[in-house]
Amino acid sequence: MIRVIEGYCFMLDAIRKHTQGWLAKAILALITIPFALFGIDSYLNQAGGNVAVATVAGEKISVQEFSNSIENVRNRLQSEGQKVDAALLDSPELKQSVLDGLITRRLVNKEVQRVHFKISDYQLNQHILGMPEFQENGKFSEDLYQKTLQQNKLTAAKFENSIRNDLMTQQARDGIAKLAFAPHAVAEKALQFAFQQREVTTVDVKAAEFIAQIKITPEQVKEYYALHKDKFKVPEQVKLEFALLSAAGLMGQVSVSDEEVKEFYDANAAKLQGDEQRQASHILIGFSGQDKAAAKEKALDILAQVKKNPKSFEELAIKYSQDTGSATKGGDLGSFGRGAMVKPFEDAVFSMKVNQISELVESEFGYHIIKLNGVTGESSSFDQMKPQIKAELIFQKAQAKYAELSEDFSNIVYEQSASLDPVAKKFNLQLQTTPLMSRADGAKFFKNDKLMTMAFSDEVLKEKRNSEAVEVSPNNLVAVRVVEYKPEAPRSFEEVKSGIESVLKLEQAVKIATEKGEDTLTKLKSGDSVKGLEWIPSVVVDRKNAQGLSNGVMNQVFKINADQLPAYAGFMDENKSYVIVKVLGVTNQLGDDEDAKQTAESDYQAALAAEYISAYAASLKSKEDIQVNTSVLFSKAE
Repeated sequence: MIRVIEGYCFMLDAIRKHTQGWLAKAILALITIPFALFGIDSYLNQAGGNVAVATVAGEKISVQEFSNSIENVRNRLQSEGQKVDAALLDSPELKQSVLDGLITRRLVNKEVQRVHFKISDYQLNQHILGMPEFQENGKFSEDLYQKTLQQNKLTAAKFENSIRNDLMTQQARDGIAKLAFAPHAVAEKALQFAFQQREVTTVDVKAAEFIAQIKITPEQVKEYYALHKDKFKVPEQVKLEFALLSAAGLMGQVSVSDEEVKEFYDANAAKLQGDEQRQASHILIGFSGQDKAAAKEKALDILAQVKKNPKSFEELAIKYSQDTGSATKGGDLGSFGRGAMVKPFEDAVFSMKVNQISELVESEFGYHIIKLNGVTGESSSFDQMKPQIKAELIFQKAQAKYAELSEDFSNIVYEQSASLDPVAKKFNLQLQTTPLMSRADGAKFFKNDKLMTMAFSDEVLKEKRNSEAVEVSPNNLVAVRVVEYKPEAPRSFEEVKSGIESVLKLEQAVKIATEKGEDTLTKLKSGDSVKGLEWIPSVVVDRKNAQGLSNGVMNQVFKINADQLPAYAGFMDENKSYVIVKVLGVTNQLGDDEDAKQTAESDYQAALAAEYISAYAASLKSKEDIQVNTSVLFSKAE
């Protein structure tokens, strides 16, 4: 039973590591079924929305869907009072978490369709009737429902089908979570282990302290050498001449104009202009389905009222704005960065000063009257970003030139295989030479095993031909030829005898330290006193706070049976010391606080449920063909 409890406990530790901090909150934001997203999401820019970041069983996850999910994470974290900067939202960890969440939702949705999960019309209607987006004076409003669908360009059938799918997915998740159950007694015991604190001290019996007293004879060294000659060999080595074609080396052959830099800056403003966020409110007068001139006249009348009394903005937004997602909040759209709104709206907001009221701004949704409430974060101007952009564009052009020349480079190396001089002359390259290197040393030098396999092949080594051109790393193409070869040879006894002596001494010292350590441990467990042990000052540790103790010690601390104290364990660590671990006391952080115990048990059950859901998602992923477009999702460095 104890082993089972400890298994639960260690699982809880592992789960806890993955369920804390911003990344966990981002994941939770993704796996929670949203049902419907209105308000600010209506204004998301749709450019590039059809490009796929991933394909799940032939079904695409678009860039726009991925971007919307990132924005949802931002909004969730900001609503919880967390500071969210551009570096966080652009981190590979968050990107991967968001994508994993989207993939999981697709797979679960596909699975519930396959096994014929059902949501009745009654369940669907009851859910929609209770959605706060459609409530007016505490009751469902058919008029509000229809207006909201119209503003979001949705038919009732499409919206209700989406909600039905979300409910089925949630039904599957809830069902999996309910399978996770641990009896109260098991959970209580596991939590006692999980929240346990132990007072610990250690003492080392170091092998190094015995080396001086060990004598190794010349006969022992010679015997070891004779038995292990195969270990004392110098591997075969080659000296290589090589030609390198690289994008970095081509940067001096390309140029970028100021006009190109400005064009790139304008096209990528959302990414390049820093982490500046704007807090704004608006009043929307739509012209869909009505006379545009009449809508403009109404908007101008409201604008006149706002300018006459700016303090009436919220009141007028509640009264007149046709954006139902923000009207009830006095037109408040919250915080957003560049790229979140349609262009006319964004251009206006990012040109305004705090507390300024805009003139009428026309977008595809109607006429906006905008008030800028605040600005957070920092922006980067064109002049600040110009050197960085120019360097990036030069490298991009160098990459393009590299791609253009690569095939020609490879062909010349192959067709004129007697020398690397033709390819060096053709591409104005400086041939370079390595020192003598073994196969392993060469693989480290070039960071490529394939190239060194070619270097030691008969064609290159014996026939003295150029190797094929190999891309040893992105944008770096290398071809080699052998200029000198040294076959494998044994090391002489004189070269290795001092090293052998040191090895034999250490082996004997470790043996002595282990014997002495185990003898001391036996005496301590029997209750005998042992003199001369220098115990370190005791520390109180728990599963998350090692207080400076090594991983090896911490791996022992909570395995020791502490029914009788002091309790002991011993092991030989990686530093060649026999370490004796002593547990002096055991306490429980939860104590007698019933509320804390209940909260901890709820967290434990929730962690079990999360683990079940994670395992379910992993099983679905293992059955499907999932392809990720890393070139879209991540930068080259990532």
